[in-house]
Amino acid sequence: MTIEITTRHPIGAQVRGVRVGPLDPTVVAHLRALLAVHGVLVLPGQRVDDEDFVRFLQSFGELVFTTGETPVPHAPLLNVITNVGRTRAPRSSFHVDTSYLRCPPAYTALRAVTVPECGGHTLFTNQFNAYDTLPRDVQARIRQRVVTHVVTGLDLDEGAETSAQHPLVLRHPLSGRTALYLSTRQRCREVSGMAPEAAAELIDELLTHSTRPDNVFRHQWQPDDVVIWDNRCVMHKADHDGVVGDRVMHRGTVVDRAAWR
Repeated sequence: MTIEITTRHPIGAQVRGVRVGPLDPTVVAHLRALLAVHGVLVLPGQRVDDEDFVRFLQSFGELVFTTGETPVPHAPLLNVITNVGRTRAPRSSFHVDTSYLRCPPAYTALRAVTVPECGGHTLFTNQFNAYDTLPRDVQARIRQRVVTHVVTGLDLDEGAETSAQHPLVLRHPLSGRTALYLSTRQRCREVSGMAPEAAAELIDELLTHSTRPDNVFRHQWQPDDVVIWDNRCVMHKADHDGVVGDRVMHRGTVVDRAAWR
């Protein structure tokens, strides 16, 4: 198998030569390493079904369903993301998936089921670069901070996890690089050692810094695309402005407990 890699800026890479489906462990190790460096991998031309998609994700670890989301019929470990039947466009802010869990997913992937005629792109930030480009005094000020993440926008059953604490500055267990670990303003409820107003100001500043245009890769979906990314070094959001036509994605998340630190 020959794997061809074309890098994107400021984060991401296109990968050819890998078919979405069950993967050999050596291929998985290679893709993990690529994700730890590039953050986002775009696999084009994947004419596969949900069974193949599920087996692909299970090659990376435990595939888990996000409680409160809408499951895909006949593929209950996946959830559907769609604008079909909605009277108003969905809303999205830069975030990482289910950061309110003690062990959030290391990886998230989307399979393009229906691509709109126009718009519907997905945006990704480089959280390695976001940290590296902070002033040294800011890096020192936040290095030991811990953020309390809370659930928002989901109706969870009693007893479900709704809050977790994670370091604001995260060292990736595979690449060893340092990244800012953030989510939406609403989810980042508290910052250790800071008053609420100061904490909110800090999160706002770090989100603005992380999502500046030169730190964002915009993926324009094509039919049969599969995209997988590493939540430990990437934030993402869907751009729902100006979408023309149906947009349907099937999404899966992988909890890689051995690789999460």
